[in-house]
Amino acid sequence: MSAVPRFPFSAVVGHDDLRLALLLNAVHPRIGGVLVRGEKGTAKSTVVRALASLLPPLDVIADCRFGCDPQAADPQCPDGPHGSAATQHPAQLVELPVGATEDRLIGSLDLERALTEGVRAFQPGLLAAAHRGVLYVDEVNLLHDHLVDLLLDAAAMGRAHVEREGVSVSHAASFLLVGTMNPEEGELRPQLLDRFGLTVHVAASREVATRTEVVRRRLAFEADPAGFAARWADADAELAARILAARARVDAVVLPDTELRRIAALCASFDVDGMRADLVLARTAVAHAAWRGAEAVAESDVEAAARLALPHRRRRDPFDEPGMAEDQLQQALTEAAEHADDGGGDEPPEGPDGGGQPPEGPTEPDGGAGGGSEERSDGRAPAERPPAAPAAAFRARLLEVPGLGDGAPGRRSRSRARSGRATRSSTVEGHGIHLAATLAAAAPHQVARGRRGPGLVLRSDDLRRAIREGREGNLVLFAVDASGSMAARERMSAVSGAVLSLLRDAYQRRDKVGVVTFRGDSAELALPPTSSVDIAAARMRGLRTGGRTPLADGLLRVRRVVQTERMRDPNRRTLVVLLTDGKATVPVNREDGGRLRAQRAVDDALRSAGLLAEAGVASVVVDCESGPVRLGLAARLAAALDGPCLRLEELSADNVAGVVRAVRDERPRAA
Repeated sequence: MSAVPRFPFSAVVGHDDLRLALLLNAVHPRIGGVLVRGEKGTAKSTVVRALASLLPPLDVIADCRFGCDPQAADPQCPDGPHGSAATQHPAQLVELPVGATEDRLIGSLDLERALTEGVRAFQPGLLAAAHRGVLYVDEVNLLHDHLVDLLLDAAAMGRAHVEREGVSVSHAASFLLVGTMNPEEGELRPQLLDRFGLTVHVAASREVATRTEVVRRRLAFEADPAGFAARWADADAELAARILAARARVDAVVLPDTELRRIAALCASFDVDGMRADLVLARTAVAHAAWRGAEAVAESDVEAAARLALPHRRRRDPFDEPGMAEDQLQQALTEAAEHADDGGGDEPPEGPDGGGQPPEGPTEPDGGAGGGSEERSDGRAPAERPPAAPAAAFRARLLEVPGLGDGAPGRRSRSRARSGRATRSSTVEGHGIHLAATLAAAAPHQVARGRRGPGLVLRSDDLRRAIREGREGNLVLFAVDASGSMAARERMSAVSGAVLSLLRDAYQRRDKVGVVTFRGDSAELALPPTSSVDIAAARMRGLRTGGRTPLADGLLRVRRVVQTERMRDPNRRTLVVLLTDGKATVPVNREDGGRLRAQRAVDDALRSAGLLAEAGVASVVVDCESGPVRLGLAARLAAALDGPCLRLEELSADNVAGVVRAVRDERPRAA
């Protein structure tokens, strides 16, 4: 049965930058691929999949499973030496699912042949299938970390290396890497982001005529896919022919020193890391010149390349938003023109925004000793205070949930995992076959079973599964005291800096995060649990303080959030990080005295902490109390939560070594 035609590339409405980026990579595959960022429902995947039909067919060796080129076969190819005739097949677009296993990506030992024939045979994975083609990763920002690491290695070296289960294989894996992602679901790790040569941001058009045409073409395609594809076949064939012509021309395109200096000045102006940006920009400019049929690179080619190659490389921090304003690009091009014309200078050009640090806004006084008071003399809550500038971020100490979990792969707490090191074998549980244990179980019985020949005689009770241990990502739920007692500017600045440091750590460890704040009369879920850690950072930077301290209400709100998330994802364990000075207040409409009222508020908070502990939630209390006289209320709160209590300065990995494990594993107590 014939496959359903893909949506034609030429029929895509709009997305000019995306179309150009894909076409330039088709002309010059060494550019390094494309990352497509955009909101949901913008046809990102449709455009990428349509590219495959434009790529020229490949000459391959007929019996090679790794797609070797007959004119330049890989000397280390596992299927070599080659001797059969060449053949052609269409360029491959191989899709890597987010939930793929490590074996499926890089390949593994062919267990069937190993156990029945006694030979070590390698079963190729998706990297082998994508060689000389396109490797497409939808929702690349959600890809598991262990797969990202393997993908990075292959993309950087152009080869895949497999060392596992007695197999040692190396094969060519040169591919065009294309990824799509929705930034709302979390950003990419900087290491993988930099591997993409070009980046394009796509958004749905707000023009009525454009949106109308998009819907019209999509409905026509769904009604008659073959007929719709046939109507656009000539336009796609013309694009395919132009790609072939540009590929033949690209090696002859001249890159003048003038334009090379312009490229170097642009990259220096934007302060990008390393030299990969310069190389990508040069290759993209050459491909753009070849695409338009020119013999040499011009300034317009460099400008077009800069729009695609530089935005994602301007990101200096995990929480910086990728992108580049048009006026910044134009200013940088103007400055780069001077270097292109005069042969460059000794000093690198200034950045597009002047090269200096943004001026700091006026600081407000702390308000003296009374800045942290809970209530004014008239009994009313203190006024709300604007956000304090966060203190400098630091490298955060590892906070870990104790025990072994079963959550999604990450880099925080220990877990039973589908990948990772095999710690032991089992007959009833585990992931994948523990080959050595299986062979050891079967070996003593070979004579009794009448073995003849190289293969093993196996029984079902010989099978052993591997118990693997890896790392999981957790839900890190920040509970932040934003009341008047925390509102002294210096203290809140330190707290904000600490939370941003912990958020950066959560980003690197692939956690979900949520933020609960409490001040005034109630607690608020400032950020529902999400994988987009940069959104949490933005919320913390805008945190306003002031008012009373409804600590008990804050802890109860945390408990409700944890219960809800357990229903959504039972396997993801939660780590609560409570940042507070431990003080608590209640509304002033009670008739008892202030001291009794404060004591009742503390007792309520301790009872709420006990309920959270009974739910089996791992917690860490960060004591934010300052000053010469300290009440030690945060330590009492930590004891009720059955978790450790740390000072703010103890969160830095540079100040204190070691791992902090919350005392309690996340298993509910028996009733």
